[in-house]
Amino acid sequence: MKQKTANTGSVLALTKKELYSFLCAPAFYGAAVFFLVFTSVWLFYIQNFLNNENPAILQPYFSSFPLVFILVIPVLTMKSWAEERKTGSIELLLTMPFSEWNLVLGKFLSVFTLLLMMLVLTVPLPLSMFSLGNFDIGVIVCQYIGVMLMGASAVSLGLLLSSLSKNQAGSFLGTAVVLLIVMLISWLAMVLALPDWLTNILNFISLDFHFNKFSKGLLDSRDILFFAASAFLFLFITTRVIIFRKWR
Repeated sequence: MKQKTANTGSVLALTKKELYSFLCAPAFYGAAVFFLVFTSVWLFYIQNFLNNENPAILQPYFSSFPLVFILVIPVLTMKSWAEERKTGSIELLLTMPFSEWNLVLGKFLSVFTLLLMMLVLTVPLPLSMFSLGNFDIGVIVCQYIGVMLMGASAVSLGLLLSSLSKNQAGSFLGTAVVLLIVMLISWLAMVLALPDWLTNILNFISLDFHFNKFSKGLLDSRDILFFAASAFLFLFITTRVIIFRKWR
């Protein structure tokens, strides 16, 4: 049997279709507003940024991204596969001349593009802070790179959980709970006196732990590899789920 691989033209066509569907739905705009409001409130009110002794550090701002992703990512991914199953359109989609990778990458790129659009909307805030101190542009770029990598991994996980769910509500709740765990599980290692081997395991599977160095302006190849490998793994498992549903 000839192995089906991803075709660039097909992936882009599917991505455009999914993007149009998202941009015509109010959920994206609600998620974008919540995203911007939450991160701003976190910086100015919870972190009390303007009263900090060294305001030229935006780590408090970027520390809010793992938290806000717990709710934003499920909103973006919940309809990707779950809605296809609920409406029955997945049966039609699977009969089209697209490989499983075409379908999965199309869904991924569309959601990831939406996330990038949200991130672009946050750029004016750091730019407006330049008058308050001597900010390091390189550090801010590194922080945004970390957010994008973490976002890619979280989106891939959300799409996987959406493919396993029967409806949007189940997809949202399942993704939110799993992201809550993988984002914040490393906090247990800081709060509880756990054995070193268990602490290392919790830190390894925590997205927030791998993002922590980026939030400080440090690029670590191990963290880059983790985000890239985890995103690929989640997407690969999603293709296996699609194949199972196709031949079931």
